[in-house]
Amino acid sequence: MIYLDNAATTPVRREVLEVLWQQLAGRFGNPSSHHRVGEAAATTLTEARATVAGVLGCRPADVVFTTGGTEADNLAVKGIALGAPRGRHLITTAIEHEAVLESCDYLRRLHGFAVTFLDTDATGRVDPAQLRAVIRSDTTLVSVHYANNEVGTVQPLAELSAIAQGARVPLHTDAVQAAGWLPVNVGALGVDALSLSGHKLGAPPGIGALFLRRRIAVEPVLHGGGQERGRRSGTENVAGALALATALRLAEAERCEAAPRITGLRDDFIATVLAGTPSARLTGHPTERLPGTASFVFPGTSGEAVLLELERRGIVCSSGSACAAGSDEPSHVLTAMGIPAEVAQTSVRFTLATTNTAADAMEAAASVQAAVATVRGLGRG
Repeated sequence: MIYLDNAATTPVRREVLEVLWQQLAGRFGNPSSHHRVGEAAATTLTEARATVAGVLGCRPADVVFTTGGTEADNLAVKGIALGAPRGRHLITTAIEHEAVLESCDYLRRLHGFAVTFLDTDATGRVDPAQLRAVIRSDTTLVSVHYANNEVGTVQPLAELSAIAQGARVPLHTDAVQAAGWLPVNVGALGVDALSLSGHKLGAPPGIGALFLRRRIAVEPVLHGGGQERGRRSGTENVAGALALATALRLAEAERCEAAPRITGLRDDFIATVLAGTPSARLTGHPTERLPGTASFVFPGTSGEAVLLELERRGIVCSSGSACAAGSDEPSHVLTAMGIPAEVAQTSVRFTLATTNTAADAMEAAASVQAAVATVRGLGRG
């Protein structure tokens, strides 16, 4: 089996499993408890927070641990919008993760916010000039992802952040897919909030983090015991925080070597698929894309049928995003990029990990050619 669905989730790294076992087996205390076991857990939590902050280039106090990227996005969008709004206007894009889109829609429906959606070009890129044109005196938040989870397109985030800063409007970015592949120093990016998810990095599901600049007021989404400096109540997942910190630290240490190497494999894979499957069309930006992401549409087929045929041949991938559970609707990302709904339903996404090899990429590309030919042949029958 060749696993090429790492944007959906990654295998847990061995190093992460080892620290998880040590934590769960011997240092299991509640970090809020005032006894030796609890204090040991609190120390581990503090160390994990410092590790994440070190990668992000922020203060440990600016890191809020969550259950994952979805909660981090919800806390950022809802929390900042309701924390100290200077108005009731939000700016985002139509190709964001559903966690951002649904949070904006919640604010529109229940709190009277207006939402402006930035356009994207056919590759999924935002034009910073449009943000400059639509930002207003009553804009409370801009939320634009760092890199798209379906097609891998990377946004000109530093340019967007500079415009938001000039208007004194906080900018949040969902960096769930970008972390481990792209620099995530929040000072260089100029962002005020940034979301992370552990299971995209080699940690288990159920842990994430939100960088939240200290000067930004936030209304908690979860209320209770006031953990995480009052920004996210609930007993902290100490083992999860340690797992996320370990995975993020290792991914960042490997990034400068791994990203260009995997970019080369990705480009060879894309070129081979396009050469061998003439009707295939690459989606997303041809160069400004995540190192490990290659997404195609195969007009005249069914994306699900191609996916099943590939799995039969030992290639595990995804038909678009894995986050919209049970949905058979065409991808909102692809349709927002101008791809017709019937073509969008033929999409297949391949996402490599640092452990994939050139042999994996070439075998997968040959399997794509054969799978598409098989599905087309069945369709003609």
